[in-house]
Amino acid sequence: MTVKLQAGDAAPDFSLPSSTGEELSLEGFRGKKVVVFFYPKDDTPGCTKEACGFRDAESDLGDEDVVVLGVSADDLDSHQKFVDKFDLNFPLLADVDKSVINSYGVWGEKNNYGKKSMGIIRKTFLIDENGKIIKAWHKVSPEGHADDILNIVRGAK
Repeated sequence: MTVKLQAGDAAPDFSLPSSTGEELSLEGFRGKKVVVFFYPKDDTPGCTKEACGFRDAESDLGDEDVVVLGVSADDLDSHQKFVDKFDLNFPLLADVDKSVINSYGVWGEKNNYGKKSMGIIRKTFLIDENGKIIKAWHKVSPEGHADDILNIVRGAK
């Protein structure tokens, strides 16, 4: 049975190693809004487009007191190469054992050009200052996604 988190649900807490060298937990960001975006793989076209969108919107999101965290099953070495190559300015979290990926219902069947496989489904969660989900995106298009989130955050004031 797949978890399908929605607005109003408590976001599952987590603690994962990050590209900043620290272990980061959702609870550690209480008092701020947090964007947790799950993506399939470092340095692939859609994931790069999505991550660079967050990179470019990071200062605007920061002005709104929003923290951005990217999560995939890639290891820290892969994350570091991705951060360095595209000058990403937010932490990438390594969920190698997929525990957080599973708790957020992000692992599932994907259909790519008629070929079915299991993997990370691109999803994003906007979490409030108290750890509740404000909005969940279960189908994410990488293009313009960060701007959509910024508009929602600005509209939520």
